[in-house]
This record gives sequence, structure tokens and C-alpha cells, in this order.
Amino acid sequence: MNNKLITILVDNDSWILGYAEELVDKIQLLGFHAKLVRDQEQVEPGWVNFMLGCVKIVSLDVLRRNKHNLVVHESNLPKGKGFAPMSWQILQGNTEIPICLLEAEQQVDSGKIWLRDIIELNGTELCDEWRNLQGVKTIEICFKFLVEYENLTPCQQVGEESFYRRRGSSDSELDINKSIKEQFNLLKITDNNDYPAFFEINGIRYKLGISKL
Repeated sequence: MNNKLITILVDNDSWILGYAEELVDKIQLLGFHAKLVRDQEQVEPGWVNFMLGCVKIVSLDVLRRNKHNLVVHESNLPKGKGFAPMSWQILQGNTEIPICLLEAEQQVDSGKIWLRDIIELNGTELCDEWRNLQGVKTIEICFKFLVEYENLTPCQQVGEESFYRRRGSSDSELDINKSIKEQFNLLKITDNNDYPAFFEINGIRYKLGISKL
């Protein structure tokens, strides 16, 4: 291939940024030119554009600049399309989280799937811990695509689709009438800084942080 440029696009101040930077370093060891950009208009024509943690719709013009535009999504697609699939599945009590590398299409999470893998949890991970596992696996699956590309064949998604809605700060509210044990999965997906757990008594709202001793 003549143009070995690989772009990693992260269009917000996501926690995934550090892992995106690590991916750039690993890709360059393969002999490719890798570049991290923070805005889709900075994406240059090349071979692959990895779009990690992006929150904005990427235009068709930008998608046409690269042969492959790839997204990492943590669900057993076509089930679990949409927002925060990792959080939703942890909330449901799942400890084996599917992860896919797929082509980006204008319809969300609908493209062909290149690779599938599993993120394994032991059930005790708090937000920073399971995010680290997610970040490491994201690097692995993107890197695997580049190394094994010549032997890979993408597959169409098959089956009934479902969607996760976007989570907001109100989703971190605890029920004061339930035990901590009953709400432990919710506590595991709260972010102490951006989306902290909270509860309300007598019209007063209280924030609750969680960490391991």
C-alpha cells in the first residue's frame, strides 16, 4: 500500500486519550506513520482512521478520506448498539463484555465487523479499573487489525438489533430505600469526578464517592 498513514481520531476530552496516544506509539513500531488528531477536519487521506470514543457524527467527506474507518464497540453487535455499552452491561451484572472492531457507517454501529473479542471482568472493578481493561483491549484489537489485515475478512452483522440510550448524570442516583449491595453494580459504573453517585433526602442532594481501600 502506498499511503501508510494511520489516523487516530478522538474528538473530545475522553479518558481514552491516553490509550490512543499509546496506540500511536505501537503503530509507529510497525513502520506506519500514525497521527493522533482531535477534530475530524484534521483527518488526512490515508489507509486507516481509527475513531475512538468519538461523540460527534463524522461526515461522509471525512469517511471518504481513508480506505477504512474503524470503530471499537463493546457489545455483541447487532445487540447493544448506541451509547455506553460497557456501563450498561456492567449494570446488568455481566462479567464477559464482547468487544467489536467494525467499519464506521453513517448509520450508527451498523458496519461490517472485522474482529471480535471479550473483556473479562472479575466483578469487583470500579470505573477506573474497568476502563483500563477496556483501553488495553482497544489497543489490542486495533493493533491486531493492522498485523493480521491480509488474513481478515469482515462479516455483516446478523440478528436482531437493540440499542442502549445515552447515560446522563441523573442515571447515577442511588435509591435510599435499597441496600448498597443491591446497587453495587451502579456504584461500579459511576465516575467520582464527572458522574458521581448521589442520593437525595428531604430535598437535599448528597454526593457519594467510591474507591477501594
